Amino acid sequence: MLRIDTSEVSIQRRGFRCPNTAVKEHVESVGNAFLHGYHSALSIDSVDGLASRLTLAPALYRGFAFEGAAMGLSLTDAFSVFRHRNWDNFLNGPGNRHKYVLHVGLGWMLARLPWRRLLIDQFLRRLDPLLQWLVVDGLGFHEGYFHWNKALRPTAARPRLSEYGYRTFDQGLGRSLWFVEGTDIDRIAKRIAQFQPERKADLWSGVGLAYSYAGSPNFDDCASTMYATGEHLLHFSQGITFGAEARELGGIQAEHTERACQLICGMSAAKAAEITHSCLPRNNRSTSAYEDWRANIREELSGKGVSAP
Repeated sequence: MLRIDTSEVSIQRRGFRCPNTAVKEHVESVGNAFLHGYHSALSIDSVDGLASRLTLAPALYRGFAFEGAAMGLSLTDAFSVFRHRNWDNFLNGPGNRHKYVLHVGLGWMLARLPWRRLLIDQFLRRLDPLLQWLVVDGLGFHEGYFHWNKALRPTAARPRLSEYGYRTFDQGLGRSLWFVEGTDIDRIAKRIAQFQPERKADLWSGVGLAYSYAGSPNFDDCASTMYATGEHLLHFSQGITFGAEARELGGIQAEHTERACQLICGMSAAKAAEITHSCLPRNNRSTSAYEDWRANIREELSGKGVSAP
């Protein structure tokens, strides 16, 4: 009942704009790795052997397999009559190094269970105050990925969220743009230009995260990318450092992450991840912790010379 056909992540089925064959294969590989993790989670009896099964995914895409597994585990938890806590056990066990994407995967679960979305504030309160916002990011990504022709309209209705929840939802929408527009930064910029001014920074933050974490076989040159982001370069760069930290923590480095950090932030991926980690707020249990984290990173990057062109 819960299985998702592989055709659902094909470019043709989704209607994404990917005229480049290499980009098409890359985007579909991300989707297939996600489904590998998702279906692996549905078919296991415990989380103990799940991590080893996820390592069968190619290293470049393995993080997406963990994200898919998070969705699968949380869905089986939701439908269990015995109140299983597979997602929690995986987070606190073999999946801990992928804690960021595991929270994002929870957002996919919320997207598939409308009754859970009605109580989203209550659901988030049981999670880490800092990382709970990645769940909302995951919800935003899901809506942009599967319903892009509606969700990516500036006037589209968003789920009922807190004021800050709308900002992290937009970060997820921004990530989805990377796939919907076939990693074409100029088309992404034109799409974001249509949104209300107050939403653009968070959208660009999401694009930066995807630029760094998911990457592309065909990165635009540095000058073109920086020009496209305009006044939101610092938000875009902050997203890049998030991607670097997620890959560093997961132990899955990627050439495109290194290049993204070098091109836009003027530093190695390891240094970008170090900055991201060092900028964690001292009080990471406050209601503003996630935004404090992002703001701290932008301030640090600004001090190192990253600025709008």
